Amino acid sequence: MVGFRQSGQDLTYLPPSVAVMTETTHNTAAATTADAAERTDLLEALAKQRHFLRFTTRDLTDEQAGQRTTVSELCLGGLIKHVTSVERHWAEFIQHGPSAMPDFTAMTEKDWAERADEFRMLPGETLAGVLAAYEEVARETDELVTTLPDLNVTHPLPKAPWNEPGARMSARRVLMHIVAETAQHSGHADIIREALDGAKSMG
Repeated sequence: MVGFRQSGQDLTYLPPSVAVMTETTHNTAAATTADAAERTDLLEALAKQRHFLRFTTRDLTDEQAGQRTTVSELCLGGLIKHVTSVERHWAEFIQHGPSAMPDFTAMTEKDWAERADEFRMLPGETLAGVLAAYEEVARETDELVTTLPDLNVTHPLPKAPWNEPGARMSARRVLMHIVAETAQHSGHADIIREALDGAKSMG
């Protein structure tokens, strides 16, 4: 237990209760600083990957945003719709647990068909509208990262063929997953855009 505090060349005795309080206060402040730094890192990582994804749609018409340019069924507008949905649902999972997510093991053909609509631009949808929806979800997620009491909070994962039974995920890992998924789809989007008109995000 710390019982002395050094000041210059002098050692000042601290009563045990004061020594413990001083050490606890120091450790709490260090933990708070580390937590704030981690949240800042997560916010910056999210912002960077979102930027690269949005950047692939610069100067495009609604028709171009919905155009397939490879053998894949993906289009740029559809990718942003999908990432918007993914981020929204995972943010809700952080707050409410698996009840915020569908039971993927019980989905019907109709459910899967509706989910497939996330990946395409539907009649009446515009690129501006898709980007605005993405911006709103991003704002809500950023607020969650800033205000969530504990990044260590965990929930059971929803039922899905790709999730192990009984598996859990912390808020921290969910946010890292959102970063990773956004980055992955940014790469897809970059290929689709280059195939559309030769434009690249980098290089």
